[in-house]
Formats: sequence, C-alpha cells, structure tokens
Amino acid sequence: MGTDDAVAICMLLFQPDLEIVALTATEGCVSATQANCNLQAILAAIDPPRYPRLGMATETEDAPPINSSYLYGDDGLGNSHLKIPSKQHLMSAEKVIIESFRRDPGRVTYVALGPLTNLARALRRDPSIEESIDQIIIVGGSVSGAGNITAAAEFNFYFDPQSARQILQSRTTKILIPLDVTQQLQFGLDLFEQLPAEDSRVGSLCREILPFTFRSFRQRLGRETITLNDVVGALAVADPTLFDYTRMAGDVETEGELTRGASVFDLRTVPEWRPNVDVATSIDVQRAKEFILRSLKNAGRMTT
Repeated sequence: MGTDDAVAICMLLFQPDLEIVALTATEGCVSATQANCNLQAILAAIDPPRYPRLGMATETEDAPPINSSYLYGDDGLGNSHLKIPSKQHLMSAEKVIIESFRRDPGRVTYVALGPLTNLARALRRDPSIEESIDQIIIVGGSVSGAGNITAAAEFNFYFDPQSARQILQSRTTKILIPLDVTQQLQFGLDLFEQLPAEDSRVGSLCREILPFTFRSFRQRLGRETITLNDVVGALAVADPTLFDYTRMAGDVETEGELTRGASVFDLRTVPEWRPNVDVATSIDVQRAKEFILRSLKNAGRMTT
C-alpha cells in the first residue's frame, strides 16, 4: 500500500466498464497494520460511487527486513498520514478472496499490485478456487534480471518469493507485467498540471501523496522523473490492448543469498520448461499515459 497503489486504486475504481468487487491490503513497503489503515483511508478520501469489500492484511512469514520509507514516507503515502473516519472490522484478505471467486466463478480477475501473499494463502486454504479464477494479473519480476530492491530481484517477488513461485506454478491463466515494462513509463513534474482539480477528492489525494515521491526520487535516486509501477500494472485490466505479450516459462528463486526473489525465465534455444505465463514485453507509452491521465481526470469529475 504505497503511493503508486493509491493512484492505481483511484484510476480503477472509477472505470465505467469495470466492477471492483474487492480490495485487499498486503504487507510490503509498510506493515500489515499500516497497509490496512492506508486502504481504508484511501477509500474514505476519494469516496467512490460503489465501495468494494475490503480484506485485511496480516503479517507475512519470513518477510525480509525492508525500509522503503525513504522513497514513500513512513506511512507509505508520502507522510500524508491520512485519517480514517471510523475503522472498519475487516475480514481476512484470503477469506474475502475465496468468497469473491466462489460468488462469481470464472468471471473474476485478480490483479496483484503487491506481493502475492494473499492469493497464495487463499489457494492453500481452499485449493478448489483455482478453477474459478478467470485470470491473474501480476505486477512483478524482471525479464532482464535487473531488480529494483536488490541487484537481482523486483520488490514484490523479493518480499514473498514463496508465494510468487506458488502462483506462477499454479494451473491458472496468468499475465505478468515486469519491471522491464513498468519502467518504460516515466512521469515528470508536469504531471501535476494534468491531474484533476485540487478541489476534487481524487485530485486532492494525488497532490497530497505525490510530491514526496518526486522529492525522494530526486534526492535518493538522482532522477527527475518517477515510475508508478502499479499504475502501469492496473492498465493490464483496464486496457489490455496497450501491451504486447510473449508466452514464457517462468519461475522464482526462493532461497538464494544474492538472488532471493529473482524471476528466472527459460529463454534457451530449446526451452525445457513448459510455458506458464504471458509476459508483457512492451507498452504503447503515449497511449498508456493518455489513458492514465484521462482516467484520473474522469475520477476527479466524479469526486468534485
């Protein structure tokens, strides 16, 4: 539940042709407790026309010690410390996931913007739901082998590699949006000129959480532009035609001292692994940016 997650949620909740049936928080760049607070606070801040069910994050077993506050703030949302009018008693994430697939088998897509902990737990708790999943869209991994949290690993796979491996090896329809593609979209400071008006709920939230991201990318990474990985991942369900895909055979390293969470693809001349995931290899950058900005402006008009 970081800045890019919040912007992705703003974009998706106001898509006219999508029904978001549930949102579940997961531990990652912030603790499970903070992620639960962030999820409720974001919904309260933007007040969408239809509230999805919410699922609670719990602590991840064997989670590595990670401090990403220098990039996203102590609360994951640019130190905005959003308030929750009244905390809800949330169901566990895996219970919400299981019930969602049972209620509408074969028609629900799971979009994983964070580590795959929740879905993996749901499948372990009730393996029968595997056949009810329409498809899984995963933001994670790296085809090139270059990571963003370690030299070899992307953050979501690094944080919970066992769950990432379980989902990649599952007999489900999967789409992977790796770092190679999400980092093709860069946003400069002119983004603020194209956001919804400040007097709209969505515009106000974006203007509150994004300045910290720009400052931290400049000060810590030496970059004048930012990436919003999860916003790009959300596009895969909002407009799949923006991407080119290649069928690949992929797996995740779970134990390596230097390679924990590294995504591995069988790219040999004669592959021995069976293909198991459609991997996005490129994106129409211009159309993608236009879609994101158009969607946010539409969300702004609906929250003025």
